Amino acid sequence: MRFAAYEHEQQHRVAVVEENGILYSIPGARSLTELIRSGGGLDALLHAGAATLDVPPGPHVSEVRLLPPLKPPTVRDFVTFEEHVEGVRRSVDGDGVGGVPEAWYDAPTFYFTNPYAVIGAHDDVPVPPGSEVLDFELEVAAVIGQEGRDLTPEAAREHIIGYTVFNDWSARDLQSREMQVRLGPCKGKDTAATLGPYLVTADELEPYRDTDGFLRLALTASVNGEVVGKDLLSNMSWTFEEMVAYASRGTVVRPGDVLGSGTCGNGGCLAELWGVRGEQSPPPLKPGDTVTLTVEGIGTVSNTVVAGRDPQPLPAARRRTRERP
Repeated sequence: MRFAAYEHEQQHRVAVVEENGILYSIPGARSLTELIRSGGGLDALLHAGAATLDVPPGPHVSEVRLLPPLKPPTVRDFVTFEEHVEGVRRSVDGDGVGGVPEAWYDAPTFYFTNPYAVIGAHDDVPVPPGSEVLDFELEVAAVIGQEGRDLTPEAAREHIIGYTVFNDWSARDLQSREMQVRLGPCKGKDTAATLGPYLVTADELEPYRDTDGFLRLALTASVNGEVVGKDLLSNMSWTFEEMVAYASRGTVVRPGDVLGSGTCGNGGCLAELWGVRGEQSPPPLKPGDTVTLTVEGIGTVSNTVVAGRDPQPLPAARRRTRERP
Protein backbone atom coordinates (compact mmCIF):
# COMPACT_ATOMS: atom_id res chain seq x y z
CA MET A 1 0.00 0.00 0.00
CA ARG A 2 1.16 3.55 -0.73
CA PHE A 3 0.49 6.49 1.56
CA ALA A 4 0.82 10.18 0.76
CA ALA A 5 0.62 13.38 2.76
CA TYR A 6 -0.67 16.27 0.71
CA GLU A 7 -2.00 19.81 0.73
CA HIS A 8 -5.16 20.61 -1.21
CA GLU A 9 -7.48 23.59 -0.89
CA GLN A 10 -5.50 24.75 2.19
CA GLN A 11 -6.08 21.43 3.96
CA HIS A 12 -3.45 18.87 4.96
CA ARG A 13 -4.53 15.27 4.53
CA VAL A 14 -3.21 11.72 4.54
CA ALA A 15 -4.33 9.34 1.83
CA VAL A 16 -3.88 5.98 0.21
CA VAL A 17 -2.62 6.36 -3.36
CA GLU A 18 -4.18 4.07 -5.94
CA GLU A 19 -2.28 2.87 -9.03
CA ASN A 20 -4.12 5.44 -11.16
CA GLY A 21 -2.93 8.29 -8.91
CA ILE A 22 -6.27 8.93 -7.22
CA LEU A 23 -6.01 9.84 -3.54
CA TYR A 24 -8.36 8.30 -0.96
CA SER A 25 -8.17 10.28 2.28
CA ILE A 26 -7.99 8.35 5.54
CA PRO A 27 -10.89 9.47 7.76
CA GLY A 28 -9.71 11.54 10.71
CA ALA A 29 -6.00 11.31 9.81
CA ARG A 30 -4.12 14.62 9.64
CA SER A 31 -0.56 13.27 9.91
CA LEU A 32 1.01 10.01 8.81
CA THR A 33 3.58 10.41 11.59
CA GLU A 34 0.82 10.47 14.20
CA LEU A 35 -0.86 7.51 12.53
CA ILE A 36 2.35 5.48 12.74
CA ARG A 37 2.99 6.57 16.32
CA SER A 38 -0.49 5.47 17.39
CA GLY A 39 0.90 1.95 17.52
CA GLY A 40 0.23 -1.41 15.99
CA GLY A 41 2.98 -1.33 13.39
CA LEU A 42 2.42 -2.38 9.81
CA ASP A 43 -0.83 -4.24 10.45
CA ALA A 44 -2.41 -1.17 12.03
CA LEU A 45 -1.28 1.06 9.16
CA LEU A 46 -2.69 -1.33 6.57
CA HIS A 47 -5.95 -1.49 8.53
CA ALA A 48 -6.16 2.33 8.50
CA GLY A 49 -5.53 2.29 4.77
CA ALA A 50 -8.26 -0.27 4.22
CA ALA A 51 -10.74 2.15 5.80
CA THR A 52 -10.48 4.30 2.67
CA LEU A 53 -12.44 1.68 0.72
CA ASP A 54 -15.61 3.30 2.00
CA VAL A 55 -14.73 6.94 1.31
CA PRO A 56 -15.31 8.88 -1.92
CA PRO A 57 -12.29 9.28 -4.20
CA GLY A 58 -10.32 12.48 -3.77
CA PRO A 59 -8.18 14.48 -6.20
CA HIS A 60 -5.46 13.11 -8.43
CA VAL A 61 -1.87 13.45 -7.22
CA SER A 62 -1.23 15.89 -10.08
CA GLU A 63 -3.80 18.28 -8.57
CA VAL A 64 -2.22 18.57 -5.10
CA ARG A 65 1.03 19.56 -3.47
CA LEU A 66 2.68 16.44 -2.16
CA LEU A 67 4.14 16.99 1.28
CA PRO A 68 6.87 14.84 2.81
CA PRO A 69 5.04 11.59 3.64
CA LEU A 70 5.90 12.10 7.30
CA LYS A 71 7.62 14.50 9.68
CA PRO A 72 10.36 12.35 11.20
CA PRO A 73 11.51 13.01 14.75
CA THR A 74 15.01 11.85 13.76
CA VAL A 75 16.84 11.25 10.48
CA ARG A 76 19.87 8.98 10.55
CA ASP A 77 21.76 8.96 7.26
CA PHE A 78 24.06 5.98 6.69
CA VAL A 79 26.83 5.46 4.16
CA THR A 80 26.47 1.89 2.91
CA PHE A 81 27.65 2.02 -0.72
CA GLU A 82 31.36 1.27 -1.10
CA GLU A 83 31.58 2.84 -4.56
CA HIS A 84 30.15 6.12 -3.25
CA VAL A 85 32.66 6.26 -0.41
CA GLU A 86 35.59 5.78 -2.74
CA GLY A 87 34.54 8.45 -5.24
CA VAL A 88 33.46 11.08 -2.72
CA ARG A 89 36.60 10.64 -0.65
CA ARG A 90 38.61 11.81 -3.63
CA SER A 91 36.51 14.92 -4.33
CA VAL A 92 35.09 16.09 -1.00
CA ASP A 93 37.83 14.99 1.37
CA GLY A 94 40.54 16.12 -1.02
CA ASP A 95 42.21 12.71 -0.90
CA GLY A 96 43.64 12.18 -4.38
CA VAL A 97 44.56 8.59 -3.57
CA GLY A 98 40.95 7.58 -2.97
CA GLY A 99 40.15 4.18 -1.58
CA VAL A 100 37.86 3.20 1.29
CA PRO A 101 39.04 3.61 4.90
CA GLU A 102 39.34 0.26 6.70
CA ALA A 103 37.21 1.65 9.53
CA TRP A 104 34.27 1.93 7.12
CA TYR A 105 34.00 -1.87 6.96
CA ASP A 106 33.57 -2.20 10.74
CA ALA A 107 29.95 -1.05 11.03
CA PRO A 108 27.26 0.88 9.11
CA THR A 109 28.26 4.43 10.05
CA PHE A 110 25.67 7.21 10.08
CA TYR A 111 25.18 10.83 11.06
CA PHE A 112 22.08 12.66 12.27
CA THR A 113 20.73 15.17 9.77
CA ASN A 114 18.13 17.91 10.17
CA PRO A 115 14.48 16.74 10.44
CA TYR A 116 13.32 20.36 10.11
CA ALA A 117 14.86 20.54 6.61
CA VAL A 118 12.62 17.82 5.14
CA ILE A 119 10.75 18.90 1.99
CA GLY A 120 8.27 17.31 -0.41
CA ALA A 121 8.67 15.47 -3.68
CA HIS A 122 8.31 18.54 -5.91
CA ASP A 123 9.26 21.44 -3.64
CA ASP A 124 11.94 23.92 -4.69
CA VAL A 125 15.39 23.65 -3.13
CA PRO A 126 17.20 26.89 -2.24
CA VAL A 127 20.97 27.05 -2.62
CA PRO A 128 22.40 26.92 0.93
CA PRO A 129 23.69 30.33 2.08
CA GLY A 130 27.33 30.77 1.13
CA SER A 131 27.52 27.69 -1.09
CA GLU A 132 28.55 27.52 -4.75
CA VAL A 133 28.88 23.73 -5.04
CA LEU A 134 25.44 22.17 -4.58
CA ASP A 135 24.93 18.44 -5.11
CA PHE A 136 22.15 15.86 -4.82
CA GLU A 137 22.32 12.37 -3.27
CA LEU A 138 20.13 9.48 -4.41
CA GLU A 139 19.06 7.29 -1.49
CA VAL A 140 16.25 5.14 -0.16
CA ALA A 141 15.03 5.58 3.41
CA ALA A 142 13.45 3.04 5.73
CA VAL A 143 10.81 4.23 8.21
CA ILE A 144 10.46 2.74 11.68
CA GLY A 145 7.00 1.56 12.73
CA GLN A 146 7.61 0.11 16.20
CA GLU A 147 9.88 1.04 19.09
CA GLY A 148 12.87 -1.19 19.66
CA ARG A 149 16.17 -1.34 21.54
CA ASP A 150 19.25 -3.51 21.01
CA LEU A 151 17.55 -5.32 18.15
CA THR A 152 18.97 -8.19 16.16
CA PRO A 153 18.79 -7.86 12.37
CA GLU A 154 16.15 -10.60 12.35
CA ALA A 155 13.98 -8.74 14.85
CA ALA A 156 14.59 -5.41 13.13
CA ARG A 157 12.64 -6.48 10.04
CA GLU A 158 9.39 -6.32 12.01
CA HIS A 159 10.22 -2.74 13.02
CA ILE A 160 10.42 -1.37 9.46
CA ILE A 161 7.02 -0.12 8.34
CA GLY A 162 7.92 1.15 4.89
CA TYR A 163 10.26 2.94 2.52
CA THR A 164 10.50 6.23 0.65
CA VAL A 165 12.88 8.04 -1.72
CA PHE A 166 15.46 10.26 0.01
CA ASN A 167 17.56 13.06 -1.51
CA ASP A 168 20.22 14.28 0.92
CA TRP A 169 21.07 17.64 -0.68
CA SER A 170 24.70 18.58 -0.03
CA ALA A 171 26.68 21.82 -0.20
CA ARG A 172 30.01 20.23 -1.05
CA ASP A 173 32.15 23.33 -0.54
CA LEU A 174 30.74 23.91 2.95
CA GLN A 175 30.94 20.21 3.76
CA SER A 176 34.56 19.89 2.66
CA ARG A 177 35.68 22.81 4.82
CA GLU A 178 33.70 22.06 7.98
CA MET A 179 34.62 18.35 8.06
CA GLN A 180 38.26 19.29 8.50
CA VAL A 181 37.25 19.90 12.12
CA ARG A 182 36.70 16.09 12.29
CA LEU A 183 33.17 16.08 13.59
CA GLY A 184 30.77 15.60 10.72
CA PRO A 185 28.73 17.52 8.17
CA CYS A 186 26.63 20.35 9.58
CA LYS A 187 25.74 23.31 7.33
CA GLY A 188 26.87 21.28 4.34
CA LYS A 189 23.78 19.11 4.86
CA ASP A 190 21.38 21.44 6.66
CA THR A 191 19.18 23.19 4.09
CA ALA A 192 17.03 20.51 2.42
CA ALA A 193 16.30 16.79 2.45
CA THR A 194 13.64 15.44 0.10
CA LEU A 195 11.36 12.60 1.21
CA GLY A 196 8.69 11.19 -1.08
CA PRO A 197 6.71 10.86 -3.12
CA TYR A 198 5.01 8.25 -0.92
CA LEU A 199 5.57 5.89 1.97
CA VAL A 200 5.43 2.42 0.42
CA THR A 201 4.68 -0.23 3.02
CA ALA A 202 7.31 -2.89 3.58
CA ASP A 203 5.13 -5.75 2.35
CA GLU A 204 4.89 -4.12 -1.10
CA LEU A 205 8.66 -4.42 -1.61
CA GLU A 206 9.13 -7.99 -0.40
CA PRO A 207 8.98 -9.36 -3.98
CA TYR A 208 12.18 -7.41 -4.69
CA ARG A 209 14.17 -9.03 -1.86
CA ASP A 210 17.09 -11.19 -3.01
CA THR A 211 18.51 -14.29 -1.33
CA ASP A 212 20.95 -12.19 0.72
CA GLY A 213 18.20 -10.01 2.18
CA PHE A 214 18.75 -6.93 0.01
CA LEU A 215 16.03 -5.09 -1.92
CA ARG A 216 16.96 -5.26 -5.59
CA LEU A 217 15.51 -1.93 -6.74
CA ALA A 218 16.71 0.02 -9.77
CA LEU A 219 17.86 3.57 -8.97
CA THR A 220 18.12 6.39 -11.52
CA ALA A 221 19.29 10.00 -11.17
CA SER A 222 18.76 12.69 -13.83
CA VAL A 223 19.67 16.38 -14.05
CA ASN A 224 17.60 18.44 -16.47
CA GLY A 225 16.36 15.28 -18.12
CA GLU A 226 19.81 13.76 -18.68
CA VAL A 227 20.60 10.53 -16.81
CA VAL A 228 23.79 10.92 -14.78
CA GLY A 229 23.57 7.88 -12.50
CA LYS A 230 22.17 4.36 -12.32
CA ASP A 231 22.61 1.70 -9.66
CA LEU A 232 20.87 -1.09 -7.74
CA LEU A 233 19.86 -0.71 -4.11
CA SER A 234 21.09 -4.27 -3.57
CA ASN A 235 24.67 -3.00 -3.96
CA MET A 236 24.46 -1.80 -0.36
CA SER A 237 27.01 -3.41 1.95
CA TRP A 238 24.52 -3.75 4.82
CA THR A 239 20.81 -4.53 4.74
CA PHE A 240 18.26 -2.12 6.19
CA GLU A 241 17.64 -4.62 8.98
CA GLU A 242 21.33 -4.54 9.91
CA MET A 243 21.26 -0.74 9.83
CA VAL A 244 18.23 -0.64 12.14
CA ALA A 245 19.89 -3.11 14.50
CA TYR A 246 23.01 -0.93 14.67
CA ALA A 247 20.96 2.24 15.14
CA SER A 248 19.15 0.62 18.08
CA ARG A 249 22.34 -0.52 19.81
CA GLY A 250 22.40 0.98 23.30
CA THR A 251 19.42 3.21 22.54
CA VAL A 252 15.96 3.16 20.97
CA VAL A 253 14.48 3.59 17.54
CA ARG A 254 10.92 4.89 17.57
CA PRO A 255 7.96 5.11 15.19
CA GLY A 256 8.53 7.71 12.50
CA ASP A 257 12.34 7.58 12.65
CA VAL A 258 13.95 7.67 9.20
CA LEU A 259 17.11 5.78 8.25
CA GLY A 260 18.73 6.67 4.93
CA SER A 261 20.63 4.06 2.93
CA GLY A 262 23.40 6.44 2.04
CA THR A 263 24.06 7.53 -1.53
CA CYS A 264 24.21 4.85 -4.19
CA GLY A 265 27.17 4.43 -6.52
CA ASN A 266 27.66 4.89 -10.26
CA GLY A 267 26.54 8.51 -10.29
CA GLY A 268 24.29 8.60 -7.25
CA CYS A 269 25.69 12.08 -6.66
CA LEU A 270 27.86 14.49 -8.62
CA ALA A 271 30.73 14.44 -6.12
CA GLU A 272 31.35 10.76 -6.80
CA LEU A 273 31.64 11.49 -10.52
CA TRP A 274 33.97 14.41 -9.82
CA GLY A 275 36.22 12.12 -7.80
CA VAL A 276 36.32 9.49 -10.55
CA ARG A 277 36.81 11.97 -13.42
CA GLY A 278 39.13 14.40 -11.69
CA GLU A 279 36.99 17.38 -12.70
CA GLN A 280 33.60 18.88 -11.87
CA SER A 281 31.72 17.22 -14.71
CA PRO A 282 28.75 17.47 -14.71
CA PRO A 283 29.03 20.89 -13.02
CA PRO A 284 27.57 21.74 -9.59
CA LEU A 285 23.86 22.43 -9.50
CA LYS A 286 22.67 25.99 -10.05
CA PRO A 287 19.31 27.80 -9.89
CA GLY A 288 17.03 26.47 -12.60
CA ASP A 289 18.42 22.93 -12.55
CA THR A 290 15.93 20.14 -11.89
CA VAL A 291 17.02 16.90 -10.24
CA THR A 292 14.82 13.85 -10.74
CA LEU A 293 15.36 10.66 -8.75
CA THR A 294 13.47 7.44 -9.42
CA VAL A 295 13.41 4.28 -7.32
CA GLU A 296 11.76 1.16 -8.70
CA GLY A 297 8.73 0.16 -6.65
CA ILE A 298 8.61 3.46 -4.74
CA GLY A 299 8.34 6.36 -7.19
CA THR A 300 9.92 9.58 -8.39
CA VAL A 301 10.83 12.89 -6.76
CA SER A 302 11.76 15.93 -8.84
CA ASN A 303 13.01 19.18 -7.28
CA THR A 304 14.17 22.42 -8.90
CA VAL A 305 17.04 24.45 -7.48
CA VAL A 306 16.30 28.11 -6.77
CA ALA A 307 18.43 30.98 -5.52
CA GLY A 308 19.04 31.01 -1.79
CA ARG A 309 19.79 33.74 0.70
CA ASP A 310 23.13 35.36 1.40
CA PRO A 311 24.66 34.23 4.71
CA GLN A 312 24.45 36.52 7.68
CA PRO A 313 28.06 37.47 8.49
CA LEU A 314 29.77 36.01 11.54
CA PRO A 315 33.24 36.75 12.92
CA ALA A 316 36.00 34.17 12.80
CA ALA A 317 36.90 32.48 16.08
CA ARG A 318 38.78 34.60 18.58
CA ARG A 319 42.35 33.40 18.85
CA ARG A 320 42.69 33.54 22.62
CA THR A 321 45.58 34.26 24.86
CA ARG A 322 44.86 31.52 27.37
CA GLU A 323 44.36 32.94 30.82
CA ARG A 324 43.55 30.77 33.79
CA PRO A 325 41.58 31.67 36.93
